Parts: sequence; structure tokens; C-alpha cells
Amino acid sequence: MKLVRIPVALTLLLFVAACVTINVYFPAEAAVKAADRIIQDVYGEQPGAAVEPQSRRPYGETPSAGNALLDWFISPAQARADLSVNTPAIQQLQASMEQRHKQLAPYYKSGAIGMTGDGELDMRDQKLVPLQERNAVKGLVAKENADRGALYKEIAKANGHPEWEADIRSTFAKRWVSNAPAGWWYMDKQGAWKQK
Repeated sequence: MKLVRIPVALTLLLFVAACVTINVYFPAEAAVKAADRIIQDVYGEQPGAAVEPQSRRPYGETPSAGNALLDWFISPAQARADLSVNTPAIQQLQASMEQRHKQLAPYYKSGAIGMTGDGELDMRDQKLVPLQERNAVKGLVAKENADRGALYKEIAKANGHPEWEADIRSTFAKRWVSNAPAGWWYMDKQGAWKQK
């Protein structure tokens, strides 16, 4: 009986050719557009800034030398996700935030409240709020922060990627500030308050 030898290189080539890598990218551009749309609806105003493009990257993956080499041999299939923000839960959160914004707007304008680096609100200067209103404003801020956190979580869940919640929060945090009118306060990366 004759043994047929297949060269190892040919076997390796067939194995490598059979591999397909699927990278699901966090849809950064779609997230910016979705965030802008929701924020503009909440604010009830036109955008304060143009959409800033962000680079795409595989979610949670920094390409290693081995992956880069493999990608050179085999073109990775890329599954690009669109960001869905039209679920009943998201719409309900957005409606609640739109109603609350009307109550919060004077405190944004006075500088009493501002936006933090993680996409939430905080009392920046409670002295700018009359004493009899302070507890009510703190309650509004707490409800707004709870709804924002629920919104980020719900968007990630609605898109089948709960691991995207941090990326969604980060995107929204930047877009809340970008869409805010001049004069509103926000926290910079160092945690210092700045006026837009």
C-alpha cells in the first residue's frame, strides 16, 4: 500500500484558508448619530456641533501581531451593526427625559448643574439654587441620571451587545456636551468644571 503524503505547507494553507474571522465592530458613527438624535429631541433644540467621525475598531480587541498576520493571509469578514434605538423602553426613557429637561433647563443656564465626564449630571454650584428648591433639583438630577444609565443599558441590550454599554455611555457623554448650548457647564477629562 502506497502512502500519499500531502505536504505540511499545503495542509496548513488549506486550514488557514478555511478559517474566517468575524469581528463585530462597535458602530461608533451610528452611535454618534443615534446619540445626537436622542439628545436633540431631549433638548428640543438644533445640534450645537457637527457630528465628529470616530474610527472603527473591533470591540474589545487590540490586534496582536498574530491577528495582523492572519488578517494579511485571510481577509476578515466584518459584521457591522446598525444601532437600534427604537424600542418601547428607549422611547419611554427618552420621553421622560424630554419632560424633565424643561424643569432642568433653567439650572443648566444658571450654572447650578453641569454635565460630568461619564454622561450624567451633577450639582455644580448649589448656591445658585434657592434653598427651597434645592431638594427638588437634587431629585431631578438623580432621576435624570437614573434614566440616562437605563438608556445606555437599554440601547446596548436592544442591539444584542450588553458589552457595548460603556462605549454607548462614553459616546453619549461627549455628545451631551457637544449638543449643549453655549454657557452650559461640563467637566473636562481632568474633572475640572468648564463653561461651554
